[in-house]
Amino acid sequence: MKKYLPEQSVEQIAEWIIKYDFKLKIKKERSTRLGDYTSPHGGLNHTITINHNLNKYAFLITLVHEIAHLVTYNQFKNSVNPHGKEWKQNFQTLIQPFLTLDIFPLEVFAALRKYMQNPAASSCSDLHLLRTLKLHDESSDTVFLEYLPKDALFLFNGSRIFQKGEKIRKRFKCKEISTGAVYLFNPLAEVEFFEASNAQSAG
Repeated sequence: MKKYLPEQSVEQIAEWIIKYDFKLKIKKERSTRLGDYTSPHGGLNHTITINHNLNKYAFLITLVHEIAHLVTYNQFKNSVNPHGKEWKQNFQTLIQPFLTLDIFPLEVFAALRKYMQNPAASSCSDLHLLRTLKLHDESSDTVFLEYLPKDALFLFNGSRIFQKGEKIRKRFKCKEISTGAVYLFNPLAEVEFFEASNAQSAG
């Protein structure tokens, strides 16, 4: 567990794995989610999956998010909204042992404490928290879409080429080069800058 979590959080998480009797699976990166929770079925335990490539602070926050789903399920089964007030209260309660500067760097601690005042369905929806967490990612070839200039070409998911367009409310309109289809992208979507010369040779 020390590979994925801040060291000071490992003991508490280990206790919860036993207490709540769930199976924790580390998954390859999924672009649509950081983690998920599956309730018991077919004789299987509660199951929580977390993406392997999250930094330790993002991993911990995502894991506690999913444990809050488990606790809420134990209390209410499927009779409440998945991200309703019951889940929010459980998430806020479960995160408390970790809201300390012994676990989170100051900037993450401050952003997380603000986010936890009214946690959303995904920590990715809080742009300030996500930006702050990304500061602690290992270096990579990806950048946030919002940092690219208008009309820049970029790779998404390593293969699809898009052109960045104008911002509509909170998202960017981006055209897929191969199909001409237009998609709306989160400004913090992780993309790779694509040289125009490469696009010409690819076309």
